[in-house]
Amino acid sequence: MVKQLLESTITSYEIRDIRFPTSQHLDGSDAMNKDPDYSAAYVIFYTDSKGLEGHGLTFTCGRGTEVVCSAIEQLACKFVNKSLNELVKDMRATHQICTGDSQLRWIGPEKGVIHLATGAVINAIWDLWAKAVNKPVWKLVADMTPEEFVQCIDFRYITDVLTPEQAIEMLREKEATKVQREEEMLKDGYPSYTTSAGWLGYSDDKVRRLIREAKEQGFTHFKQKVGSNKESDIRRASIIREEIGDEGVLMMDANQVWDVTEAIDWMKDLLKFKPLFIEEPTSPDDILGHATIRKALYPQCAVATGEHIQNRIVFKQLFQANAIDYCQIDSCRVAGVNEVLAIILMANKFKVPIIPHAGGTFLVEMVQHLSLIDYICVSGSLDRRMLEYVDHLHEHCKTPVQLKNSKVTPPLVAGYSVEMYRQSIEDYTFPTGKIHQKK
Repeated sequence: MVKQLLESTITSYEIRDIRFPTSQHLDGSDAMNKDPDYSAAYVIFYTDSKGLEGHGLTFTCGRGTEVVCSAIEQLACKFVNKSLNELVKDMRATHQICTGDSQLRWIGPEKGVIHLATGAVINAIWDLWAKAVNKPVWKLVADMTPEEFVQCIDFRYITDVLTPEQAIEMLREKEATKVQREEEMLKDGYPSYTTSAGWLGYSDDKVRRLIREAKEQGFTHFKQKVGSNKESDIRRASIIREEIGDEGVLMMDANQVWDVTEAIDWMKDLLKFKPLFIEEPTSPDDILGHATIRKALYPQCAVATGEHIQNRIVFKQLFQANAIDYCQIDSCRVAGVNEVLAIILMANKFKVPIIPHAGGTFLVEMVQHLSLIDYICVSGSLDRRMLEYVDHLHEHCKTPVQLKNSKVTPPLVAGYSVEMYRQSIEDYTFPTGKIHQKK
């Protein structure tokens, strides 16, 4: 049956502009993104095997999703009439179908809208592959040999810090103990923290209530959005610290709103609340700025970033510059699973722990796979590692993330865990869905 499904051919695709009106309640609000409508540029690949579909997406915040959908159209058409077997036997080459188009590359290269579109398309191919072999994506990768793992990665521009040969050797070091870590995850789950209580647009009373509810769920790590008003940040940090006590862990996120000097000065007034890290303190493109901020705040407060880092090359330079303490991979800001695997390997070489970004549409559903891959195949460590949990929109996903006492249970259903219910697709498609007709 698996062989038969792998011989399937992609026959067509569907692209949808999906938008959820989360701005109505300020879910997801922060200093930079004050009224986001969690959205997705969503693509489905159909095959000649009944019921075998590949679903993928990239996260957006409302306006502009239609631009990403247009870019997906330029890439998705390249996969029609290709057999799945042909695509998965060399995933590096499959990845380069998107990144190697010389004309489309001009509007990147490997960044911006075209790279977001690549992430959606490549994620859909991984979902399709995993469904064909009846495995969740994390298990598909965990069952690979080091050589097969490395064959998925485009090493162009990163061989000065990591070669394919070095990557294979790194993976071989953990090969013999993968089964034990897999069994551990299935038994205990992967640790997580919550951002759901810390959105900037929430009232103090709502923050306090949500912190208490999160504590009842077993959470001990919490994130607060900061950067819009310092007095407000201090007041809310005081509330959160009061609620979580000295034993609770507080993290802060400025969502790129500060200049470098401003970030340092602002955070010095928040250090008394003992934040574990400040996330996205400045522009994601400012590598040396991050290094300057880290030098000024360390060791009292660490620096984290990643959700807007556009590709493996920028991550490489952040590692080289000793600019970050935590690597926040995003499942679709870069070019899908393939490029994330490269970043995970580099992070491991530089001993920077992975804490994925998951504040968005079905992002935690995807990044749970990536953290499991990091732990089982690459790092073999849970030290300073956790998943971000955001309690929004899971009801629209066929296989939503499962949480038990604040730990994420590894998904067992085949695929990449992002397939939406058809009714939700229809209802939230912009501008024709019934949710948008009510406005």
